[in-house]
Amino acid sequence: MKKLTDILYSFPFQLLILHLRSNLLLFFTWALLAMTVTGNFGGKFGLRYLFLSPEYLGKVGFWSFFYVGVGFGALVMSWNLTSYLLGAYRFSFLASLGRPFTKFALNNMVIPLSFIVVYFYFQVKFGINYELKELGEVSLNSLGFLIGFATLVLTISLYFNFTNKDIFTLLKMNDQDLIEGKIAPGKEALPLLEDIKLNRNQWRVDTYLTETFRPRLVRSVAHYDSVLLLRVFKQNHLNALVVQLFTFVVLIMLGAFMDRPALRIPTGASIFLLASIMMAVAGAISYWFNKWRVTGLIILLFLINFLTSNNLFHHKNKAYGLDYTVAPAVYHPDRLKMVCSKDSVNADKQATIAILEKWKQNVSGQNGEKPKMLFACVSGGGLKSAAWSTLVLQTADSMTGGRFMDHTVLISGASGGMIGSSYYRELVLREKQGEEMDLYCEDHIYTISQDLLNPISFAIVTNDLFLPWATFKEGDHKYKKDRGYIFEKALNENTNGLLSKSIGAYTQPEKDAIIPMVFITPSIVDDGRRLVISSQPVAYMMQEPAGLEVPFSLQVDAVDFGRIFKNQGAMDLRFTSALRMNATYPYVLPNVNLPSNPSIEVLDAGFRDNFGLKSATRFVTVFKDWIKENTGGVVFIIVRAFDRDHDVVNNENQGVFETMFNPLEIAFKLISLQDYEHDNELGFLYEMLGKDYFDIIRFTYRPSEFLKDSPISFYLTERERLDILGGIHSDESKLRLSKLVDVLGDGQEK
Repeated sequence: MKKLTDILYSFPFQLLILHLRSNLLLFFTWALLAMTVTGNFGGKFGLRYLFLSPEYLGKVGFWSFFYVGVGFGALVMSWNLTSYLLGAYRFSFLASLGRPFTKFALNNMVIPLSFIVVYFYFQVKFGINYELKELGEVSLNSLGFLIGFATLVLTISLYFNFTNKDIFTLLKMNDQDLIEGKIAPGKEALPLLEDIKLNRNQWRVDTYLTETFRPRLVRSVAHYDSVLLLRVFKQNHLNALVVQLFTFVVLIMLGAFMDRPALRIPTGASIFLLASIMMAVAGAISYWFNKWRVTGLIILLFLINFLTSNNLFHHKNKAYGLDYTVAPAVYHPDRLKMVCSKDSVNADKQATIAILEKWKQNVSGQNGEKPKMLFACVSGGGLKSAAWSTLVLQTADSMTGGRFMDHTVLISGASGGMIGSSYYRELVLREKQGEEMDLYCEDHIYTISQDLLNPISFAIVTNDLFLPWATFKEGDHKYKKDRGYIFEKALNENTNGLLSKSIGAYTQPEKDAIIPMVFITPSIVDDGRRLVISSQPVAYMMQEPAGLEVPFSLQVDAVDFGRIFKNQGAMDLRFTSALRMNATYPYVLPNVNLPSNPSIEVLDAGFRDNFGLKSATRFVTVFKDWIKENTGGVVFIIVRAFDRDHDVVNNENQGVFETMFNPLEIAFKLISLQDYEHDNELGFLYEMLGKDYFDIIRFTYRPSEFLKDSPISFYLTERERLDILGGIHSDESKLRLSKLVDVLGDGQEK
């Protein structure tokens, strides 16, 4: 019984009880971080990768884990400082000890140490099973984390050692110093002094741990002057404030220098730093507002919302290359109908037919057979889709001796799929322009699947949450740096600048039919239309052809970006900005605001069409007469990063809260709904063209059983990358490739 009592009234246990009773907000921070590390929170976005496989200067290793350890050390110190600020007065015996804060921190490590145990378990497991590293390398990474943690903690401890005063130091100071308050200013409103005098709000503690982790009995402080005890706590509070303000400044400065890779520390470290600041803010609100802390928090949230609704504090991301200083484009149904007039549509159709004629001339064989027309439709799905799309296009092109890309007229799709296929298209273009390119090298898969998650998350934590203020110039235009900017910068760094050009740079190569056309189609948030970004004029894509034949029968459901934003420099738009707009998943990347009146914003193409099939089917519908007359048929190459078939989740025995949120699942089943709609559209094409003129070849990546629940993210583990590379050698992929070779005819590898 005595042993149980010793545990119950030990200082570490009493602090744990205090947190569970009075500091739930601080405790929730730890719980949320633990859930992130284990994959229970943000698992579908790959947030755990930021902690378990952090990158620094493009590598996962000792130094990346070292910086994560430094960030974790800042969080632990903030935890201790905030806990000390809020609860130390309940344990007045601390003021009678030498180095009171140090002893408090050691006894307050139950929760941080529990987190470290959980973290190391999942870090080692992840490193071995997903990154395929040896135990020695994984252990070295863990050591890096511990050294980083120890470095930060020891640095701050040294600061406290030279600045914190304990009661023995204060007893040596003269009375005049105490009277004049030279020790440290404090918050007089909090009844610390009165509590100590009357021994109120004091928690029973029998033993505490010393710096050598040995238990020691608590001594009475009744014989000490309560003024001295109060001064000890106040002086420690001031040092806590200094450390927390320094952490905030460091975070802001890191965001200001996000351009420099060496200062782009792993996002896991930045998240720990941010959590330490949020913990400090929560502690400050509780300390200053005391019983009114909930009211104070609500007022603060309303104040932030009010300030950010003002243009001075409200940041809107822009499309880089566009001119936002000229008169905005008119965005109105009447204006869209005017742009989509018969004259505009016919002019654009003739321009595209000229491209098709050149395409036909380039691919027609000597035997006079009509060529097959290919459409590459690639799905979204983060870097998984980027790698898979690149691999499929690369392999198909290799096995047909380059005929695959020559026969492809249009590439369309969403997010990662368009990033990968656009990258491969650029490689083909450069080779045809005379540059030395090894198109079929496996290195390209590694290039396009390099990490983008860490840079984006780093920018969110160090910059976007505090309102972007740093700027950069693109041509003659100035824009603010945010996570959209760093996404494009990281993408260009990963691909060695191959995609660093404007939309207009592809106009002539597409006109000459050297490379396929590309339609990038982000969704317009404000009215649900699709924005069609192309290097060519494409007014014919704005509505179904029947809309022109039967006036007022169909709505304009798409917008020709080049025509609507011509005066704002549409062809100067960065190609990477177009790809980013096409991959703007909410919160991960910022919605892009376009220079129109009224202002419109766009996000991920996947919300309307995650596979590019709407673009391809409309294109075929518009040019069906030319296609029937000049080609040997249409073949849709559908590249998917995930399977069409899904098991139905059992919804029985759900609790009341699960039932309440169940309708929200509809939003996450959007992809399945699109599959059914696309099958319907493909069925219409089949009926329109006939079985001899229409075919479909699907390339679907099916992950191994171990990776079936891997997230859709801008990060790939080594195991995921190898699994994707192996996917092209599956029996199903071989069968599809064989069919494609039969369609185009075998070719000799370049």
